[in-house]
Amino acid sequence: MEKGEYTVFGYGSLIWKPPPHVVRKTPGYLKHYVRRFAQSSSDHRGTPEFPGRVVTLIHADEWANFSDQDAFPHEDTVWGVAYTIDPAHAQEVREYLDYREKDGYTVHKVDVYGMVDGAEKVVLEQATVYVGKADNPSFVGSEPLDILAKRIYDSVGPSGPNKDYLRALSQAVKELAPGSHDSHLHALEIRVDQLESEVQGARS
Repeated sequence: MEKGEYTVFGYGSLIWKPPPHVVRKTPGYLKHYVRRFAQSSSDHRGTPEFPGRVVTLIHADEWANFSDQDAFPHEDTVWGVAYTIDPAHAQEVREYLDYREKDGYTVHKVDVYGMVDGAEKVVLEQATVYVGKADNPSFVGSEPLDILAKRIYDSVGPSGPNKDYLRALSQAVKELAPGSHDSHLHALEIRVDQLESEVQGARS
């Protein structure tokens, strides 16, 4: 990253709903992190009365402290997109993202990796990323898959149904890296689809 550049890494809704004033997109992935629906959402995909669930990043070593039932498969990779912002609009975009990610997310820095000439390399150093850390009030940690899927299926917020967020994220990750696998997203999508089939079957 050039001096003075502002680049933000999106691993959730930013993948399919990028910030404004982007001058360069760099697909890539993170190392030593997991992406989990461990953050409640009362302002986008749920309400204060019935919060939905959205993703956050957790260091792989820390995740072991939250859940024995959801061990992180080492072959899983957190794919996303790094967006380099027009310097003339950097402050405006920072303020926009600070507001968009206000429900428990704080700013951190990560190195973004990619494959260059057949070798793994850092393609962007110290990109900005928004993370809901374990000590923020909206962090819910690990929940059993069936309970988490039901919450996602039932929740709706100002930005739409929570299940649409899950499906959009799953599709975006598949398009970014067709050869990769995200077991958490895959398992949740299957369970939410099953819930939808069960509800439709009961209505027919």
